[in-house]
Amino acid sequence: MPKMKTNSSAKKRFKLTGTGKIARKNAFMSHILTKMSTKRKRNLSQTSLVSEADLGNVKRMLCIGK
Repeated sequence: MPKMKTNSSAKKRFKLTGTGKIARKNAFMSHILTKMSTKRKRNLSQTSLVSEADLGNVKRMLCIGK
């Protein structure tokens, strides 16, 4: 059986943390940032963790065992 291929777009968007969780960047940070408050922009620039509902799909795309 051939090896599983990692989804190329997923490997650019997600990182595996040291504890095995999957980190992601927040949306709404690409353009039209002048109307946003500094606090909101600062909080959106930090990474978040992938939610439990999406974890299975992301692990499948990254070929990470369950």
